[in-house]
Amino acid sequence: MKFNRIYLFISVTLLVLSGVGCKKFLDQQPITELSPEMVFKDVESTKRALAGVYSRLSGDQGYGIRLSLYFTVDNDETQGPTSASDNDRRDLARYIATPGNSQITKPFQQLFQGIEYANICIENIPEMDMYNNGTTQQKAQLQRMYGEALTLRAQFYFEAIRNWGDLPEHFISASKLATTNPFPQKENRDVLYEHLLNDLLLAESLVPWRNELGSIGDQLDERITKGTVKGLRARIALFRGGYSVRSNGNMERGSNYLTYYQIARDECYDIISSGQHVLNPSYKSLWKDQVCGHAVNDPDGELMFQVSTYGNNGAEDSKLGYYNGPQMNIYGNKSINILPTYFYLFDSMDLRRDVTCVPYNVDVDGVSKKGTSITGINDGKYRRDWITGPSFGPANAIQYFGLKWQILRYADVLLMFAEAENEINGVPSALAYEAVNKVRRRGFNSQSPAVELTPGLSNVDFFKAIVRERSLELGGEGVRKYDLIRWNLLMTAVNKTSDNLLRMSNLNELSNPDYMAGYPNYCISTNLPTGMFYYTGTVADDSHMWKNSLYVKAPTSTPSGTTKVTWLGSSINTTALSRYALGIRDLDKQWRQLFPIPQPVIDANYNCTQNFGY
Repeated sequence: MKFNRIYLFISVTLLVLSGVGCKKFLDQQPITELSPEMVFKDVESTKRALAGVYSRLSGDQGYGIRLSLYFTVDNDETQGPTSASDNDRRDLARYIATPGNSQITKPFQQLFQGIEYANICIENIPEMDMYNNGTTQQKAQLQRMYGEALTLRAQFYFEAIRNWGDLPEHFISASKLATTNPFPQKENRDVLYEHLLNDLLLAESLVPWRNELGSIGDQLDERITKGTVKGLRARIALFRGGYSVRSNGNMERGSNYLTYYQIARDECYDIISSGQHVLNPSYKSLWKDQVCGHAVNDPDGELMFQVSTYGNNGAEDSKLGYYNGPQMNIYGNKSINILPTYFYLFDSMDLRRDVTCVPYNVDVDGVSKKGTSITGINDGKYRRDWITGPSFGPANAIQYFGLKWQILRYADVLLMFAEAENEINGVPSALAYEAVNKVRRRGFNSQSPAVELTPGLSNVDFFKAIVRERSLELGGEGVRKYDLIRWNLLMTAVNKTSDNLLRMSNLNELSNPDYMAGYPNYCISTNLPTGMFYYTGTVADDSHMWKNSLYVKAPTSTPSGTTKVTWLGSSINTTALSRYALGIRDLDKQWRQLFPIPQPVIDANYNCTQNFGY
């Protein structure tokens, strides 16, 4: 049984706006009449309570679709749903959300619901008699759960901060908050980050490594282990040391940012040195056989923080593979598009391209592939035609596939380490090079020095290589937009991407960006094809589906046994670029890098002020 399949049954006041401060805190009926003493009475009952905290990660309002796919685009890799402004999901992608947009209210609510559920566990677990006087195994299991609750609260809060900025402080349960500070004001995010970093430092001492689970009577599953805690602490430290939109509307970072890069460096180094996590040898197998294969256990430990889903419903499942990814028959929304400029950022031998970018749809037989134009490429890490255990046929209109959103992978830990090491030392060290090159060697399935970063890079050039490598490795995983924001590069990236989309539309050479390492030389050529020919009826799910090269001009006539699709040309201007332009028309207003506080939250808590500019 998956750990988060059990519902939370805790005696708490029902939150209307999930603990941000609400006029109705005191007049709500409790979820149940069970007392905390009944809920937190032993290991198994506490495990059920903690399962409820985990459950707030999933579902339509969590990482089942909105936090994972609605909130994370547009950037220099992907763009979200197309067509005109709708005061709904399209506006989220286009940086034109308003306080009244309903798509931001419920995710905000669920994040704070998760914080509240975690608070109840955090307050009650250490007070249990068994926590202090149980057997050695009971105490170790409860300590782990206490650390998990601290880590989950940190993840919920971190997600809220990076989308909304300064927020009310809510580190005690709603029942206590209602009697002490029912209408809390917004707190500076740096203060919130400090609290989270301290919480995670405590959690590290409570949560075991993967290889220690058996000694405390726990099995290896999808629950949080010490590597997860350390990896999340490293990520939050980089954001604490990075740029963000402040209450005055300006992009700023603290003068002491290197303090937090040091935290990130040390945490990542601990994970690397532990030997508890390694890369899956095959990038494709990681996604096809592990994630889309519904594998319960990850023997390599690369998938460090996963959101488990189940149930074929909007409460605790996910629409990964339906909302995004290629269509199968007529089913699927195809709502996340790969930008043509991103497709050509990959080296021709980089195997990650054909995992991340899918230039096909699946035919009515569920097996044959039909090539798409370059403006029709979708993200491919969650794709319906890869799903097994169970598989879903082409006539199945199901929207929920039980795929797990990946919050943190070991590859990200390696790249965070390299970034922090370079920033702290002023020049890239041998350790930093090795961390990046581990990722690159796996991406190319090659041990050849030719695929590695060139030795002798300066601090600036190594950073630019990191900016590119994180995109190539983590594309379509909800990381890029927030990376660009913390580097203060989002505006630069989307403007450069817009310029290059126009160049591609006019069949001109791409222009190398100055914010990251550039394109392979053969990708900035005017010799790229305007048409591509796929083998009619092909079942290949990678570059073997094409008859002609992606990097040289196409034949003038259609080769036998193939079907032609338009590739480069003016369609980029009329489709990809025209839609993408919607996303950058107001991004010169830096404050749009944060969402507005949902209007119902402002209405409920008069001390919670609206974000700058809205």
